Amino acid sequence: MNLKKATLLIIGVLLIDQISKIYVKTHFALGEYVDVFSWFKILFVENEGAAWGTKLSDVLPVSDKSGKLVLTVFRLFAICGIGYWLYDSAKTKKPSILIASIALIFAGAFGNIIDSVFYGIMFDDSHNQLATLFAEEPYGTLFHGKVVDMLYFPLVDGVWPSWIPGIGGKHFSFFDPVFNIADSAISIGVALLLVFNKKAFPKQNDETSEA
Repeated sequence: MNLKKATLLIIGVLLIDQISKIYVKTHFALGEYVDVFSWFKILFVENEGAAWGTKLSDVLPVSDKSGKLVLTVFRLFAICGIGYWLYDSAKTKKPSILIASIALIFAGAFGNIIDSVFYGIMFDDSHNQLATLFAEEPYGTLFHGKVVDMLYFPLVDGVWPSWIPGIGGKHFSFFDPVFNIADSAISIGVALLLVFNKKAFPKQNDETSEA
């Protein structure tokens, strides 16, 4: 895969990611959902932190606002590193599976960075209302946007049997995380690197086996 094809892949992922986010943001109030299937819902939530909603302020003595800024700046540096890795891999004609994986990771990371950097000044609040794109009174500031998540797969949703000590009769569900297209692209990219590790890094694997 060359750099042109990798760029087209990135653009495609970004378009799907941002169109889906803008649609959900402007058609759903926060917490609103629709059932697609019994095991799949479109549920609008916003992520103010990193993966799984973790905030920097949860682990460090900083305010939520400062933690959000640090996290966004870190993401920007990370995307620069991933971008260079992609460029170098394409120019040195690394395996297509490696380039495609990096492109997916880059697209996913970039998609969420767009939310973090710009959504705070693009939209107004989503609590009990539909957000307005390019609102006159946006909900945040530059670098303090919230990532939009909407894909929810409660594959198992029920109640624990009454005979189980401690948790009997209580509600349980699996799979609980709510995510977006960008998160999916990152996960697929990482999964491809793990599953096709030998194809993605042939020289490194050959040198290791010879040693």
